[in-house]
Amino acid sequence: MYELLESINHPAALRALPRARLTQLADELRTFLLHSVAHTGGHLSSNLGTVELTIALHYVFDTPRDRLVWDVGHQTYAHKILTGRRSRMDSLRMWEGLAGFPRRGESEFDTFGTAHSSTSISAALGMAVAAKLAGEDRHIVAVIGDGAMSAGMAFEAMNNAGAMDANLLVVLNDNEMSISEPVGAFQHYLARLISSQFYARVRESGKRVLAKAPTLHEFAERWEEHLKGMVLPGTLFEEMGFNYIGPIDGHDVDSLVTTLANIKGRKGPQLLHVTTRKGAGYAKAEDDPILYHGVPKFDPVAGIMVKPAARPSYTQVFGDWLCDMARRDQRLIGITPAMREGSGLVRFSQEFPERYFDVGIAEQHSVTFAAGLACEGLKPVVAIYSTFLQRAYDQVIHDVVLQNLPVLFAVDRAGLVGADGPTHAGSFDLTFLRCLPNLVVMAASDEDECRQMLYTGFVHDGPAAVRYPRGTGPGVPVVKEMTALPLGQGEIRRRGHGGKVAILAFGSMVHPALAAAEALDATVANMRFVKPIDEALIAELAQSHEFLVSVEENTILGGAGAAVAEVLCARGLANPLLLLGLPDRFIDHGDPGLLLKQCGLDAEGIAQAIRSRFGLTLTIAHGLKKTAS
Repeated sequence: MYELLESINHPAALRALPRARLTQLADELRTFLLHSVAHTGGHLSSNLGTVELTIALHYVFDTPRDRLVWDVGHQTYAHKILTGRRSRMDSLRMWEGLAGFPRRGESEFDTFGTAHSSTSISAALGMAVAAKLAGEDRHIVAVIGDGAMSAGMAFEAMNNAGAMDANLLVVLNDNEMSISEPVGAFQHYLARLISSQFYARVRESGKRVLAKAPTLHEFAERWEEHLKGMVLPGTLFEEMGFNYIGPIDGHDVDSLVTTLANIKGRKGPQLLHVTTRKGAGYAKAEDDPILYHGVPKFDPVAGIMVKPAARPSYTQVFGDWLCDMARRDQRLIGITPAMREGSGLVRFSQEFPERYFDVGIAEQHSVTFAAGLACEGLKPVVAIYSTFLQRAYDQVIHDVVLQNLPVLFAVDRAGLVGADGPTHAGSFDLTFLRCLPNLVVMAASDEDECRQMLYTGFVHDGPAAVRYPRGTGPGVPVVKEMTALPLGQGEIRRRGHGGKVAILAFGSMVHPALAAAEALDATVANMRFVKPIDEALIAELAQSHEFLVSVEENTILGGAGAAVAEVLCARGLANPLLLLGLPDRFIDHGDPGLLLKQCGLDAEGIAQAIRSRFGLTLTIAHGLKKTAS
């Protein structure tokens, strides 16, 4: 079934194949990819779309000596398979298995770790300059998806690369045909012609001759740009200093190899425009590339069977609240940086299209855009993953909180995110948000509290953030009515006896803390607010309990527990305090429950940490196992 593919464990073996057999290899690779991802889950449609491009790149370039830098790392499964990792694809995105994105520590062929978008050109430019400084003749290729070109960083890098005249090839993988449609055989011929050495020699010779006649030289330059501007969509890239080539069919492996081989001999910044189809070769993914973008395990014959969820996810809770709130307040504006489906804005975009804005992969712009709306009396809600909010930190500080503007940040995927791993984990938002003046920061412990916090943040006359985890909550019914929570006030969820231990739990850690408290007969406070933190509640618990414990799904360093410690210190309270949270290291990919257990943030881990720290005895309750002394 995989006659050719099974013989390739290194790109050198690929380069030894006769060129005529590359189409067969592409067919085998696509079939392997489909069945592999159906078995493990992961990103499918984007990877099916890059099969031929991946083969051509490794066939033409001497990887890993030639550097291949991938952008939007979820399109690199074919790359992993061709670079010696085929036998490990059954461990993809699992604990101690292959990462779902390029990772430098995983393979020498992963020249740059990436999962967020729009970084490839900057990194590749750095490598190109390093090669030049070292006197090394190597090729540097950046592969960037068309969605990633909507981020300013990509254009900043291109602007810099054009000015440097670096030897760099940027491959624009246009998988939505967002720049232009391919126009058949003539377009392929034109791409090959413009990339050829003959064209380059004629062009440069003509320039030298015409340079002696400035008027003719200027006329020729304008005429060339006019012709290329009429036929090609590359005028913008040419103006930035790149020689534009394409568009070319990204599923014609022979044409790709010819064009890449021609470009390989060119100097200076080159841009190859390749058009591909997400889901190519698998009809179900071609018909619905969004559904098949990130998939669970599924039957490739039957396809993905969409089943109604047993209970709503936090993302759905947010999406429902957003629609309900939009009906009540005409000032509400919904904003997302290219994550309509992931952030739960599909229904809002359909019901309130005039108040829905997808700004593309442009997190910085999304925040400042919201600030501008707020300046004019509107009430923007920015739906953004915790890991993507990091990219807009300067804008949060300078453009929102410094001006005390009423922007609500709905911070999805807070805490660990499972299979996507450390690049997508929301491990730091409590730390980097709570230090900002004017900003209210809340952490939801269940579905209904998430809804009420969103309302609280929306009606607050200033900036606010509500963080909530990926997936479903503990199953608390969502109340339709919305009530603003008292600002900066937590609540006691369980009152223990004996005054030994009080657990101050934040957000997603409230319910594991409650389970642990049953084994310890401890008090549990749902703190709700990280900022302003409930100082009165902390003081009351410190005065009525011997030991205090804070627990959060955020890095311990500078997080919510650190805020508790600051309050104790400021008030001269000397209770022993145990800080539980994410450790000072990046947490790898794997099953979310397993990851929390690894960090000691499941109920048993919390109880065991308290017992070990304070010498308490566990009792058997709520399914917790008794731990031997």
